[in-house]
Amino acid sequence: MDTQVVIIGGGPSGLLLSQLLNREGIATVILERSDRDHVLSRIRAGILEWGTVEMLREAGVGARMDAEGFPHDGTWITDADLMVHIDFKALTGKKVMVYGQTEVTQDLYRAQDAMGTTILHGVEDVRILDLDGAQARVEFTRNGESRSLTCAWVAGCDGFHGVSRKTIPAEKRREFERVYPFGWLGILSRTPPVNDELIYANSPHGFALASMRNAALVRYYVQVPLADRVEDWSDDRFWTEFRRRIPSQAAERLVTGPSIEKSIAPLRSFVSEPLRWGRLFLVGDAAHIVPPTGAKGLNLAVSDVFYLHQALIAALKTGDEKGIDAYSERALRRIWKAMRFSWQMTTMLHRFDGEDGFAAQMRRATLAHLAESETARKDLAENYVGLPY
Repeated sequence: MDTQVVIIGGGPSGLLLSQLLNREGIATVILERSDRDHVLSRIRAGILEWGTVEMLREAGVGARMDAEGFPHDGTWITDADLMVHIDFKALTGKKVMVYGQTEVTQDLYRAQDAMGTTILHGVEDVRILDLDGAQARVEFTRNGESRSLTCAWVAGCDGFHGVSRKTIPAEKRREFERVYPFGWLGILSRTPPVNDELIYANSPHGFALASMRNAALVRYYVQVPLADRVEDWSDDRFWTEFRRRIPSQAAERLVTGPSIEKSIAPLRSFVSEPLRWGRLFLVGDAAHIVPPTGAKGLNLAVSDVFYLHQALIAALKTGDEKGIDAYSERALRRIWKAMRFSWQMTTMLHRFDGEDGFAAQMRRATLAHLAESETARKDLAENYVGLPY
């Protein structure tokens, strides 16, 4: 056997799984299609559930996060000028951490390099074989050379378009999907945040989100039609639209500046079952996609890693495979709860093409209920800071 676990995908979920396993003396090899610079150039969410914060600390990669991250005790949900504060700390005793996914990935790369983990970039033509045998085999091409690795288990952390999910026979997979008829146009700008906590803004003009990476770097979003292109949106057009979608008291504080990155992300909800096929496991975006509303993407991948790393440690160190057998069911229970929350937040905050007046009234009624009901605010807060593993 060449290694104990082959991990396909060198993003944060694959790196975190490897880091946790390596700390328990379990050998891994990570295979990644892109080069490291490309992996680190991906602009992703920056809100970490408190369970994710604790997992990163457990993995030995929490020092920079604790020094440079921004704990947030709450968030704002707004409709025009009605602003409802969701006080996470008061309602749940927990917080979230503002710390970018790129920073998490950098921290994990440094830790893995220090451990001497084999991370192979530029890997192509991956095939996952012999999953029903005593050992799995992963074949791939790198630098024009065909290579093969044998291992006890394979973790598919290679995202929605990766090979891992497609390795499970189509007739054995159940896939559930909801595609939303809009996207999020997001920009990065070196300007001060409009507010010290996130603002999720529902308005007659569409959704907007005021987020940040740090005290001098913001990440703002507006809802746009799927047909729109980044080229359609000048900086001036973005700032004008963003300003009119956030509450007036926030708009008065808005500082604008040139964008340093701009992109449009389509929104979808997607789950593929099961998460295990013989010696292969699906982790993160390989198995599920959530809308960014509610900040569950990376956090949901981390919860998969939580269940899987425990199962693999028990199987490889003691021969106990009960966690292996339960992985798919345990992870899917939490996945569907997060899927419900993201769908609920998306429905509550976005205008849908062709909707009638009833839909807008339901959004207003939902926000009014949040404003008046501590029970409703607590339910939202419990889901936002992260359900227990």
